[in-house]
Amino acid sequence: MAFASAVKKHSTLIGALIMREVTTRFGRQGLGFLWVIGEPLMFCVGVLIMWGFIKPEYEHGVRVGPFVMTGYMCLLILRHLVTGSIGAVQSNVGLFHHRQVSINHVMFARSISEFMGGTLAFVIVYAALIILGECELPWNWMLFYGGWFLNGWVAFGLSYLFAALSVRFEIMERIVPVLTYAMIPASGCFTMASLIPEKYREGYLLIPMPHGVEMVRGAVFGEFVHVYYHPWYAFAWGAVLLFSGIVLLSDAKDRVLID
Repeated sequence: MAFASAVKKHSTLIGALIMREVTTRFGRQGLGFLWVIGEPLMFCVGVLIMWGFIKPEYEHGVRVGPFVMTGYMCLLILRHLVTGSIGAVQSNVGLFHHRQVSINHVMFARSISEFMGGTLAFVIVYAALIILGECELPWNWMLFYGGWFLNGWVAFGLSYLFAALSVRFEIMERIVPVLTYAMIPASGCFTMASLIPEKYREGYLLIPMPHGVEMVRGAVFGEFVHVYYHPWYAFAWGAVLLFSGIVLLSDAKDRVLID
């Protein structure tokens, strides 16, 4: 009973913080909450249009549209969660005067809002490609969900770690945007493990990000592609990153309030 009460309390608090986060970032006027979806949606549609002009309809046996969509939406989740975490603690310092609000509440609220926006944008783009005849429904729904949430889990762990580092080192606010661009070749966004020479493939798969992307592509393309992934390996990486971030953020409230 006490556990259920605690879960309800924290869920209500995080829900309120999500609404505050969306209102603060996108305002009450105009599109408002729809910008949570519209922002990643515009990025993905722009890339799809660009690749449609410079690439053939098929590449490596699969349509370019779904290939870009599955990779780029996974990349957007990673980038948005990580960049959104930078300054999350500092920008919400006023909330920490309320004893009920913790850093974890703020981090969860920001990460969930980013993940929800990216997920809804993914659904819209995917539905549009199905209507246009570019792709079909996933061949394996469990693999599809598993890959998408695994991608979000790793991104969540990274966002916690970078948020903690940004509290300690101001320069992180300038470094992280550069690092997110540097992550693109290692994210699995624009390549697949099967396209990498075998002697380099195992080294490539030591990076946690591509595993979720490979699972999503395996679910979408089915028998047309050969994918490589180790979900428990990527999940463990996400857990280690998250734990490291939580430990480093343990005294962040005191640091920020002192500053």
